Amino acid sequence: MCSPEEAALLRLEEVFSATLARINSLVLQPLLVAAPEPSDPRGRECLQLLQRLHRSSQQLWEVTEESLRSLRERLRRPDAIGLESLLLLRGANHVLQVHVEYIESYTSCVVVQAFQKVAKRRSEYWRGQRKALRQLLWGVGSEGSVGTALVQALRQPLTHHVQQYVLLLLRLGDTIGERHPARELVVQATTVFGNLQSFVKQALDQAVATQAIWHTLSSRPRDALCTPARRLLQDSRDMPVTITPLRAERVLLFDDVLALLQGHNVHTFDLKLVWLDSEQDGCTFHLLTPEEEFLVCSKDPQGRAVWQWKLTQAVCQALRGRKDFPMLGADLEPSAPPLCRSMAYTFLEEGRLCQATYEGEWCRGRPHGKGTLKWPDGRNHVGSFCQGLEHGFGIRLVPRASEDKFDCYKCHWQEGSMCGYGICEYGTDEVYKGYFQEGLRHGFGVLESSPQAPQYCKYTGHWERGQKSGYGIEDDGDRGERYIGMWQADQRHGPGVMVTQAGVCYQGTFQADKMVGPGILLSDDDSLYEGTFSRDLTLLGKGKVTFPNGFTLEGSFGSGTGRGLHTQGVLDTAALPPDPSSTCKRQLGLGAFPVESRWQGVYGPFRDFVRAGCPGELQEALLGFHVQSSRELRKSQEYLCCERTQPSDTEGRMDNILEELLQHRDPEALQQYLGKVRAFGEGGLLTALGADWGDSPMGPFSEGLRAPIWDVGTVLGVPSGSLHSSPGPECLSLRCLHTGQALSSSLHPLGKLLRTLMLTFQATYAGIGANKHLQGLAQEEVKQHAQELWAAYRGLLQVALQRKGQAPEEEEDTETRDLQVHGVLLPLMLPSFYSELFTLYLLLHEREDSLYSQGITSLSLFPDTKLLEFLDVQKHLWPLKDLTLTTNQRHSLVRDKCFLSATECLQKMIRPAAAPRWTPGRSWRCWRGRTGRSRPPCLGC
Repeated sequence: MCSPEEAALLRLEEVFSATLARINSLVLQPLLVAAPEPSDPRGRECLQLLQRLHRSSQQLWEVTEESLRSLRERLRRPDAIGLESLLLLRGANHVLQVHVEYIESYTSCVVVQAFQKVAKRRSEYWRGQRKALRQLLWGVGSEGSVGTALVQALRQPLTHHVQQYVLLLLRLGDTIGERHPARELVVQATTVFGNLQSFVKQALDQAVATQAIWHTLSSRPRDALCTPARRLLQDSRDMPVTITPLRAERVLLFDDVLALLQGHNVHTFDLKLVWLDSEQDGCTFHLLTPEEEFLVCSKDPQGRAVWQWKLTQAVCQALRGRKDFPMLGADLEPSAPPLCRSMAYTFLEEGRLCQATYEGEWCRGRPHGKGTLKWPDGRNHVGSFCQGLEHGFGIRLVPRASEDKFDCYKCHWQEGSMCGYGICEYGTDEVYKGYFQEGLRHGFGVLESSPQAPQYCKYTGHWERGQKSGYGIEDDGDRGERYIGMWQADQRHGPGVMVTQAGVCYQGTFQADKMVGPGILLSDDDSLYEGTFSRDLTLLGKGKVTFPNGFTLEGSFGSGTGRGLHTQGVLDTAALPPDPSSTCKRQLGLGAFPVESRWQGVYGPFRDFVRAGCPGELQEALLGFHVQSSRELRKSQEYLCCERTQPSDTEGRMDNILEELLQHRDPEALQQYLGKVRAFGEGGLLTALGADWGDSPMGPFSEGLRAPIWDVGTVLGVPSGSLHSSPGPECLSLRCLHTGQALSSSLHPLGKLLRTLMLTFQATYAGIGANKHLQGLAQEEVKQHAQELWAAYRGLLQVALQRKGQAPEEEEDTETRDLQVHGVLLPLMLPSFYSELFTLYLLLHEREDSLYSQGITSLSLFPDTKLLEFLDVQKHLWPLKDLTLTTNQRHSLVRDKCFLSATECLQKMIRPAAAPRWTPGRSWRCWRGRTGRSRPPCLGC
């Protein structure tokens, strides 16, 4: 049995369906077929709105017809079809969406007066249709305009229909019982259409108010503000407010922008980028926008509350991108707009951001978070921002004016300027890797030109406010020279050493990029000149030459075109020949550059990092960011900045690193490591370095002709015994270092520091710098690096203890520190410097090695039996012991077995220069096993 309310719903749907059909035939279709086609933009806009309205009206009619069919089926078979089959109940949300679409289409036409504008083109037709239109209206007089009649013809049927929906559904809910199966559907539908009724009323009121406001504006602001989708929420004429410092004459709050009117000028602010300050002061509150800050003042607290509430709800609605339903501020989401948002905005005011477009994250009116900033001139910046300024890692492209190339800065930024570590690839094919401060190169850095450049140049050293200043090394590929020394204002200034590709070394003083005063010149044959020079290291002026044979030439030197070098002075040939070992081992640079101050630009950032407590967010800025390969550096800005993530490996995280340091301080872990470090020190380290200890049983072969002793202590210039010393229980995280989680890891702070020191060492002593007169300089640096690495470890350990709330360790005395540095750290870090150090050592001992090789070669001239006797091989080890052979047989056997075995053993002693894995220690054990002797005799030439 059907209820009377269901029959009333049927009649309501029939009337509404017929009304929609008449509206379509009498109103919408005639409006759409009006001719001719409008040529002005506003006319075309109105036509498009009417077409949209016609489509939504057709959809509404189709839904009404579907609802009508469900009602008829229900009334025809009430026993077979339940109440829940009605479309109004089972599809209430679908019916709601169709009504909302129709309302939005209709109100858009009302806002821009589309009915009035289109109706003027067929005024004669509408005068003939007044009677038909009047049938669609209730209580509307005939004296109104055609446009007004059309507006009412589409509005009244809808509002009446929705109102009747709510009334009939309420009555239906009262009719059926509480336990009826469709009870919940009826209640839900009543709520849905009740909300629709509220929405329709607010939407129509806003549309009428918005349409009415256009008549109060002059043409310029009206053209700027009038859009079909825009709705007026509040007008300062209805509730007065003043906005300072702009002094706006009128304030209009729309659902998408805040408009401030000053005469014919309009200032609009996108509500998505408007922040309301939470602080309130009586009748005022603050507004924040990307470029301005306003103070909104009302006459009373009630006015302030209304404006603030409507602004807050309008901002929330704009950020959600849809209208609140059923009315403004009634959305279920939180009413307070979020402080952090993502938007795009183009800056208009003069300044460094003028005409620049920022797209990314915002907070309280300022770019804050990740974003992209683009200027009209082609500059763009992708990275992190903080309170409107570039802050954190970012990549900036700057076009070059004269060429179709860019300068690319991959750097850390602080308060809008480059600060910290960065990599800059210039359009000139130069690359700078190092530190910045206030946008300028400052601290340690490497500037290198392209290897294919006509004049290759590379500078590795310190910078000050964009200029080379302090200790640095520069390679001049065009001249084949390397300068090692002090700089000031991009010029060589102070003590310096010049090394040429020909092996000539100069040490002296530079001033304004020129040599001044006397200096020292060492040639490849160990000749020594003390005096003054020309720019190309030609002897010029007064000086003294000391030849390798002890002869000296003192006087005045000069050169001329076609004359070569000429001199006038005294040649002394009476001097005794000097000791060859002393002349070839003259060292340059010692004392000229204090080793403690050479690479402060490398040590300084690490000290700052430790002093700051090792914060993870500063690790990249102070120690350099980790890049897997140079190929990764060439990827797009968006990849490096937006998709770039920190390494997931635990060794790259500071908390795990510090935890590792604490875990390996207990005695048990230390003992486990000491076995490894001793084995590594006695065997593995020797193999890696191609060196042996000074107290090896091999010892020197003779006082004149010596076997080359590749001794770590000798190569490095430290007591060899100290490298055997066992470290105490307070030493660094040894297992961590040994297994590659520290010194061998580019993600570990100690590993990053070591790699930078390796870079400076190679820049100084590899290639042109591989000169025997620089070994002392290199030895100083390696020992200083070891002390700095140990101090760095100690600093990390103190931070780890502080984070755990434990007492810091006591300061070490000098003896204990040296024990740890020489006994633990040096063997671990030496392989990183081995190549350059060992090359310098070989060059310095080239003469001894040559003599030694000659001595070994002379052994091949010994008779076979004499060789065995010379080597003092015990006769019971001779292979002739139990044999009775002829002289020829005996000679042949000795030659085949004894001679070859002995000479092979000795030859292996000189192999470390080519194959460092074979060491003198192994040679000694091999030789002793074959001869049975504890010590070899001396060799003579």
